[in-house]
Amino acid sequence: MSKRRLGNTELAISPLVFGGNVFGWTADRATSFALLDRFVESGFEAIDTADVYSVWVPGHKGGESETIIGDWMAERGNRDRIVLITKVGMTMGPSRTGLSAGWIQGEVEESLRRLRTDRIDLYFSHQFDGQVPIEETLRAYEQLIAAGKVRCIGASNHTADQLRAALRTSAEKSLPRYEVLQPHYNLYNRDNYEGALRDLAISEGLGVITYFSLASGFLTGKYRSKEDLGKSPRGGGMAGFLNPRGLVILSALDRVAAAHGAKPAEVALAWLIASKGVTAPIASATSLDQMESLIRATQLRLAPDEMAELDRAGA
Repeated sequence: MSKRRLGNTELAISPLVFGGNVFGWTADRATSFALLDRFVESGFEAIDTADVYSVWVPGHKGGESETIIGDWMAERGNRDRIVLITKVGMTMGPSRTGLSAGWIQGEVEESLRRLRTDRIDLYFSHQFDGQVPIEETLRAYEQLIAAGKVRCIGASNHTADQLRAALRTSAEKSLPRYEVLQPHYNLYNRDNYEGALRDLAISEGLGVITYFSLASGFLTGKYRSKEDLGKSPRGGGMAGFLNPRGLVILSALDRVAAAHGAKPAEVALAWLIASKGVTAPIASATSLDQMESLIRATQLRLAPDEMAELDRAGA
């Protein structure tokens, strides 16, 4: 499988990143192990998680996803095959949040412990922190990179202005640079990335891995009416997509999928993989059938007129 370099880093990944937000939440330990096994057996290597996954589940405190991934890598002995991505900065609890040097330096040790590894390949600032000077955050990362605990860094949930300021600080202070961007981007949600942020990512040569690549499941086509909202734990959040524009997008996905004997989700991911300014989408699965669908998406090649049809539907 051909790989794509993540910006100016030494990391190269296949055009699909497995989203680990489901581990310990909608996928139990055994299911998570089976999904990870299949993902790696199929030639993929990049796994995305975060310290905060899955603090939103009653009884959880965060770190559940990292723990499952760490246990799986230790049991399989395959750490060197994996491009390991995690994040810091979201709220884990009272006074457990942000991008201060002290919090980053403490929390990276917790992530390394849970992941049962001595290094993180790509460490993201999970969101912008306006309470902490950018230089303080980047100096903390500089120390982690010098210590070999982090290989490279990225920014998630940053606006174009916030990312530009961080890149400028890196240049002016000779500090590590955010080399990878993780924006919210899919066929339905386009305003967060298209425009100034995408232009900046392209001009600066950043790697880009998109999250919510299937619009939290809407682009699978599973949710087409209010009666469908109870189909999964995420179903309640689908109501906002059930509007004329959302239905137009689903119709376009249906037409293109039918032409390829594919599923709408596979087409939606293939559109992202072929889109300008995208290195790879992040996508999750909670069953082996869903995993097989993700794998097929990377093998799907859309014709220019199909890309254009989907662009128009989601514009």
